[in-house]
Amino acid sequence: MAHHVKTPVRAFERFAHAATRFSGSVLAFAIALGTILVWGITGPLFHYSDTWQLVINTGTTVITFLMVFLIQQTQNKDGLAIQLKLNELVAALDGASNLLISVEDLTSEELRVLHAHYQLLSKRAKELADTRESHSIEEAERRHELKARESKARQGKARKS
Repeated sequence: MAHHVKTPVRAFERFAHAATRFSGSVLAFAIALGTILVWGITGPLFHYSDTWQLVINTGTTVITFLMVFLIQQTQNKDGLAIQLKLNELVAALDGASNLLISVEDLTSEELRVLHAHYQLLSKRAKELADTRESHSIEEAERRHELKARESKARQGKARKS
């Protein structure tokens, strides 16, 4: 399903992802802090001139401008991937409303109606049960055991086929 064709778009995606990851690293922060310190220390050398100030202002503006687009591209891709994963879960779950698939495409009014619906469901659930009971370690263990049994059963059926 994935196409590994090297295109300018794919190259940009990989660059944006790497740049975004790097920009959040300790090394990137250290480089930025070092740059500011060097700039500040050189102030007396350049007599705090307009050019000296323009260098840091221009440099930070250009870097910020470019980083906005790189980070936004990465966030768009990550957001879409998360939406697709959630859509898959909704589509796969019995009893889940398929109306929630691609819910991000609904209008603000439609989202408000759905929000009110789920707020009411949440309120009713809180009236019925203590969250410590419905989210206990024991319940997690039961769910895990059930999924493990179902997985083994599916594997057994697949081998027989």
